[in-house]
Amino acid sequence: MKNKSKKKKLLTEKDLMKMEIARELGVWEQIEQHGWESLSNAACGRIGGIMSKRLRERQQAGQ
Repeated sequence: MKNKSKKKKLLTEKDLMKMEIARELGVWEQIEQHGWESLSNAACGRIGGIMSKRLRERQQAGQ
């Protein structure tokens, strides 16, 4: 028997952004119930694309 215990990791700024975007897209409940692996490739791509866009915007605003 494998004993898998999930350790609580500290959330990074990117983790928090990913969670915020998931809430905005309406998939956060699915993630809470079934985990990130339950998302379709399209949903993951959408989240990643929005994250990339926001990170680029932040970087440009800081220059």
